[in-house]
Amino acid sequence: MTYTINRIISGAGIADVDAPTRAALADHGFGVLTEIDVKATMKKKLDVDMPAYRIPGACNPKMAHQAIGIKPQVGAMLPCNVILREVEGGVEVSAVDPVASMQAIENSELTAVAGEVRDLLAKAVGAI
Repeated sequence: MTYTINRIISGAGIADVDAPTRAALADHGFGVLTEIDVKATMKKKLDVDMPAYRIPGACNPKMAHQAIGIKPQVGAMLPCNVILREVEGGVEVSAVDPVASMQAIENSELTAVAGEVRDLLAKAVGAI
């Protein structure tokens, strides 16, 4: 089983894909709670150059509330991370597959919620 939902946006730079990604996430009920600029962090901490790489942490409050209500410790696995990274010829967008990440927790209710979140993330990634 794959653990991410992926799409390549050909001929684009990371700056071109950032706003449409946030808009697609918002259109599907997600907000961006956190953002890690991995490229800037690696340069600052390790003085290493790398292609652009950002990790916006997306959260669908309704689904997060439902999941936390089922299993409060699931918050350790939130938010749903999305990756924007420069690859040859464009930008790869990858979103975590919540079903794959929730396999560590044996709970059918939580698996059902994760399936709904996966569907929403797949639609968001497809809409970029």
